[in-house]
Amino acid sequence: MDPHSSMQTQTENVLITDSDLSEQIKSVTKDSHVRAENTELMLSYQRGQVSLEQYKLLLCSLYKIYEALEEALDSNASHASVAPIYFPQELARLESIQKDLEHFYGQDWHEKIVVPAATLRYAQRLREVGSEHPEYLVAHAYTRYLGDLSGGQVLGRITQKSLGLKDGKGLSFFSFPSVTSANRFKQLYRSRMNSIELSEKEREGVLNEAVTAFEFNIEVFDELQTMLRVTDKEGELRHRHIPHKQKPMKNEGMMDETLQISKSIMSPTPLLRMLLGVFVALAVGMGIYAF
Repeated sequence: MDPHSSMQTQTENVLITDSDLSEQIKSVTKDSHVRAENTELMLSYQRGQVSLEQYKLLLCSLYKIYEALEEALDSNASHASVAPIYFPQELARLESIQKDLEHFYGQDWHEKIVVPAATLRYAQRLREVGSEHPEYLVAHAYTRYLGDLSGGQVLGRITQKSLGLKDGKGLSFFSFPSVTSANRFKQLYRSRMNSIELSEKEREGVLNEAVTAFEFNIEVFDELQTMLRVTDKEGELRHRHIPHKQKPMKNEGMMDETLQISKSIMSPTPLLRMLLGVFVALAVGMGIYAF
């Protein structure tokens, strides 16, 4: 039987103990997990107040993160520490994110995306791990994919309601059509993780890398919010300093002032144009983890 078949994926029975790798990762990342959930971006999600700009920027970063992660997993699919947790059919997110980006930005979305430096550092680390320490990929895959499965459904509903998205358009990232039961799949995933044979040094490295993965996500969330604040402040300043002409005459003057305001909004600064022409990072991909 194919070890990655959907039938087995949904039915395999597992027993998790405190000495298992999955439980050890959960333990060492406990504090980081709480910090991630209390970032401004994740708090906005928990309050059900996510904005379109937040979501688009989140998608943008998620694209770069999953591009690097899934390239690394694909390249190391036969590695002893990767093969047990390699589930491209069930978990791969890159194609789904691409669909969402195309929904918001059209077919030329790839030319419009911009991401914060933290996202690029995260992606670079994933590529380094794939090249130098493939066994560490289990930490990154577990952190991202299990977070997506745990909090993704809730975040998807919040996003849909907050932004008024219909028919699932723009929400593909949150959908896992090949996973019929998230809970059973997570059990299977943990059992496969726990079956990986690691030396003491390798296990220590994986645990440290799990903490690193959370720290990268926290940095991404924080930088995304900083980008949004800069954009908002710049927009406010431009609106506040709209030049005024001499006292207008009746309706003609009122129309002229309206056109000035409209022009200032429709002609953003390079930074504003850059940010609004991008999308975003995630997560929760990382969002509200419930490993």
